Amino acid sequence: MKNCSLKFKIDKIEKYFLLFVFFVCSAILFHTPIQAQTDSLVEIAPPFDLKVKDTSNDGGGSLCLSWQLSPQDKETIGDIDGYEIFRASKSDTTFRLFARVLDNSASYMDAGLDNREEYYYAVRTKKGSSYSEMVYSNRARPQINWFRTNRLNLLVLLLIFSAAVLLYIQSAKSGEGLFLRKLAGLEAVEEAVGRATEMGKPVLFVPGIQELDEIQTIAGLSILGRVARITAQYDTPLVVPVLYPLALAAAGEVVKGAYLDSGRPDSYKPEMIRYVAGEQFAYVAAVNGIMLREKPAACVYMGAFYAESLLLAETGFAAGAIQISGTANPEQLPFFIAACDYTLMGEELFAASAYLSKEPLLLGSLKGQDLIKILLVACIIIGVFFEVFHVGNGFFTKLFLEQ
Repeated sequence: MKNCSLKFKIDKIEKYFLLFVFFVCSAILFHTPIQAQTDSLVEIAPPFDLKVKDTSNDGGGSLCLSWQLSPQDKETIGDIDGYEIFRASKSDTTFRLFARVLDNSASYMDAGLDNREEYYYAVRTKKGSSYSEMVYSNRARPQINWFRTNRLNLLVLLLIFSAAVLLYIQSAKSGEGLFLRKLAGLEAVEEAVGRATEMGKPVLFVPGIQELDEIQTIAGLSILGRVARITAQYDTPLVVPVLYPLALAAAGEVVKGAYLDSGRPDSYKPEMIRYVAGEQFAYVAAVNGIMLREKPAACVYMGAFYAESLLLAETGFAAGAIQISGTANPEQLPFFIAACDYTLMGEELFAASAYLSKEPLLLGSLKGQDLIKILLVACIIIGVFFEVFHVGNGFFTKLFLEQ
């Protein structure tokens, strides 16, 4: 009996001990998750002062958001993971997440919007799997900005240029002589035509190898009018090979008008304007054949030229012609300079129409451009001086930058 009573007591102690161990282990096991859940419920501070406005100096379609950082968004520590931005509109009032930004970022530009729609936004702070309350913005609508305040420097330059052109045009109309630097190539045109007249040989004029929509072709045709007037006065044969149909029609009208203005309409012959194959080197081969067969005493090349420039100039030189060239393609200028007697370089080709016609509008525009070029060169020199000697803390240079 004593043994049975002792065994019963030992079993009872074991049960109480196991029950104690169970409660201790349970407390240990469940202590950490409960604490973690408590941590996850810590309140996250939201950002504040959320504002939305139209993006300045653009063509519409975008809005700029700005807000004050969350108090927990410390620059050196970075206690949060960033911000989530939601957007809704007047036609769709449901806020939808569309962007996330990193911490310490207090602005965002929303692009690709409809200028006819109103938008409003909400921003919240994110930390791990927790979020702050939403902060809501005012409504805003993208707008087209017709005036860009960051380009005031260009407006000032445009006003100066316009005023200069108008003043020079007025001076030219009033009869005041405007100085123009002499262009040797244009001054030599009459001499070249005179030489062809004395030798009884034709004058060859090549208005480039581009279509009529090329500005160099237009400039070349304006010089063709001057050459055609001189050939009409001297009754000298003129040959104008053309590569494209539109340029052919324009060249024919220019030459016909020049002969009419000179009082020699009967001397104009349609075969003066010749349509040659509409391909670059086929055209060059045909023009070279004209040079070798008809032996022109003067060759004038005015317009856009490419790889064929040296072929034309060398053939004309071999034919013994006096040659006058002009192009705005800088890579072709060395060939013309080497093989021709006179060469118009770059902008001289475009200035030729004003130089020859003496029209007040053209003269005023040309002189206005020259004035602006002088001002820009002066500004470059002054800017270099300020930057090299650190004068004005970069103020002068900033005047020419887009803000």
